[in-house]
Amino acid sequence: MPTPPLTLLVARRVEPAHYNAFIAWMHEGERLAADFPGYLGSGMLAPPPGDNEFQMIFRFSDPDSLAAWEHSASRLAWLQRGQGLFDRPHEQRALGLDGWFNEATRPPRWKQSLVIWLAFFPLSLLFNLLFGEHLADWSMPFRVLVTTLVLTPVMTYLVMPQVTRLLTPWLQRPPRAAARRALAARH
Repeated sequence: MPTPPLTLLVARRVEPAHYNAFIAWMHEGERLAADFPGYLGSGMLAPPPGDNEFQMIFRFSDPDSLAAWEHSASRLAWLQRGQGLFDRPHEQRALGLDGWFNEATRPPRWKQSLVIWLAFFPLSLLFNLLFGEHLADWSMPFRVLVTTLVLTPVMTYLVMPQVTRLLTPWLQRPPRAAARRALAARH
């Protein structure tokens, strides 16, 4: 069975005065990572209002590819150049779809499934509305191949990070029974 892609999630706290320098530094790191075999992509989520924690995502095809990048001289030099731009870095690794959800507050699987469906359905519908007529004469396996080749990176790097960020309050809300117990314990 092939190894699923590995996602490195990095959270770094950045003072507002350093935002521009940090973003430029981060883009430099993305360009460096792109030169490594097995690199699948990366992205960055800006902090919500009132927070200063940036979320960075680096995705590699397998653990060995990620390790080669992580321990490379170019990455170590890049991290050195970033000294003073951020504090309190936190890193975690996730296989497969778990990379879309924060490990510490990972929602139940049913919520994860619903969020993935909520993101994928409109994207798939839009793709089929725009290109379905052009693909109609193609064989089904080839249509599915093209559709998944196009939509998977769009989902992974554009849609899912935005959807999970927008739905974070709902995703991280504790179940009602747990919330009632917590409220009862306070009184």
